[in-house]
Amino acid sequence: MIAVGTGLRCGLAGMLVGLVLAGGNMAARAAPPGACKQSTNIDKKIASCTAFLARKTSVLDRILALDWRANAWVEKSQYDRAIADVTEALALVPRTRGLRGLHVIYAKRGEAFAGKGDLESALQDYGAVLRLKPGDYGARNNRALIYRRQRKFALALADYDAVLKANPRYAIAFNNRSIVHNELGNFEKAIADATRAIRIDSKFGNAYASRAGYFQRQGDLVRALADADQAVKLRHPRASHGRAQEGALATRADIHRTMGNLPLALADCERMQAIDADYVPTLVCFGKTYEKMGDIDQARTWYERAIASRNERRFESTSTDDRKDAEARLAALNSGVPPPAPVVTSAPVTKMPANAKSVATAPITAKIVNEPIANERLETSARQGRRVALVIGNSAYRSVSALTNPKNDATVMAAALRNMGFASVTLALDATRETMVDHLRRFAEESETADWAMVYYAGHGIEVQGQNYLIPVDARLAADRDAQFEAVQLDQVMGAMESAKKLRLVILDACRDNPFAAKMRRVAAPLVVSVRGAVGVARGLGEVSVSGASLVVFAAKHGQTALDGDGANSPFASALVQRIATPGVEINKVFRLVRDDVLDATAGRQEPYTYGSLPGREDFFFVAAK
Repeated sequence: MIAVGTGLRCGLAGMLVGLVLAGGNMAARAAPPGACKQSTNIDKKIASCTAFLARKTSVLDRILALDWRANAWVEKSQYDRAIADVTEALALVPRTRGLRGLHVIYAKRGEAFAGKGDLESALQDYGAVLRLKPGDYGARNNRALIYRRQRKFALALADYDAVLKANPRYAIAFNNRSIVHNELGNFEKAIADATRAIRIDSKFGNAYASRAGYFQRQGDLVRALADADQAVKLRHPRASHGRAQEGALATRADIHRTMGNLPLALADCERMQAIDADYVPTLVCFGKTYEKMGDIDQARTWYERAIASRNERRFESTSTDDRKDAEARLAALNSGVPPPAPVVTSAPVTKMPANAKSVATAPITAKIVNEPIANERLETSARQGRRVALVIGNSAYRSVSALTNPKNDATVMAAALRNMGFASVTLALDATRETMVDHLRRFAEESETADWAMVYYAGHGIEVQGQNYLIPVDARLAADRDAQFEAVQLDQVMGAMESAKKLRLVILDACRDNPFAAKMRRVAAPLVVSVRGAVGVARGLGEVSVSGASLVVFAAKHGQTALDGDGANSPFASALVQRIATPGVEINKVFRLVRDDVLDATAGRQEPYTYGSLPGREDFFFVAAK
């Protein structure tokens, strides 16, 4: 978890001069008491404002007291109450004469809407703020936070750039922009922005926590832990200090778990509990730590509490994401399949991994589907409909270095799918372009009578001019334009599956770097691709757009490399082939579990990523419940 410096506090403190009646006389009125505005004790502040509002007051005084109380409700995560107070204040505005400072009240309600997860309403209020005061960089920063949660990264970056142009020393905006860079896989830019935030404000704990997460994603656990320690030590003068501490503690607990320091991870969970006992990330912190310790009963209890939590902050993005993790892990624990998770090699506690493109992997030891599933489950699995798969493993490349694991990964995957009751599984190893196209043509015909259509690909993949390509073993790719003649477009793979009735699934265990880059000439006209602004041949596989009942699962998030294993299988394939064997775990949950397993196995260097979503009217299972 990465702590976020929000910069969302936009109350009227220090702005009384901005909220006046045209021609009004401030001295002639009995303003709300100081405790209503300034008290650092939130409950005392609420009580003072409430008592004042019970009296007969002027319109302006009532607006002020409602806004200050709304600020307190937000501090307590009582977002509906904050929204009610601000809405009442805004309803009073027409009764004033020339009210100024109105943008601040809209900003407060925007913050409350964002807190409860109503992002569109939040955007409307922040839009109102910027119409009233275009130069309000605090509101622009907050709007960028909403765009980030909506994965509208280009809009978020544009707002952050505008904020930092107006105020080059706004540390919060640097930290928040670093989080967008991290989401886009630009880890060096993320680290640079977090570092600039720290240089501006050496006591900015959120920036240390953010940078700790970035170092962890690079496998640099030593520097990650140092930054997490610093984030935990720093105190924040604001009333929201506890939340900043939670984020730092959650980040450090995750690093401790990765390094195998489980008692220290548990201690950080306990410190989070002291801040907010029913906060979803706190409960999941306990669940993951106990699961790692082998205490499955305790882990199950904490996951159940996380799923059932009614904490006021349950709609925050961190809470919703952690609740999904809890649901996935609980489903696996309740499946009754021992062991509860794939075995992964302990993460290295070194500054950086010795091999940038490989990682230690243990042999597959967790239960896999290595024989046909029992008859009593075949009938239940049949309810999923007719399932077909095309599995491709390309290792023996002729023009670039061979890959170690793809053939092994594809072979074990094909065997597992056959034994799960897939009606047809085609295995293609070291396929040329002609072979891949022929297989796709036949697979398209099979998909016409299928409910599920699945393609698993292990090998090289690249992005050229905005198109993703899977690379056959005979590709030479001397120039970027050669990709259309020597490789296979991902769109072509998706097209071969489009006739499937219920589910279309593509799983890509492809290195997200470009092995041909050193010798590939760029001769096509430059074309800006994706929100990262890359041009021409820039990297391995890029982001994809998915519609309908389709999922595209990448072994590595954009900006990361899908690592080979030093054993027979890659860490992604090892986790995947074991997780899909767990009965009764819905497909979306399977891939969340795989993500966590790969993060553990690679010391945070590789995070699988899923594009697309499935309709909620039906659940999908690789293996039905027992």
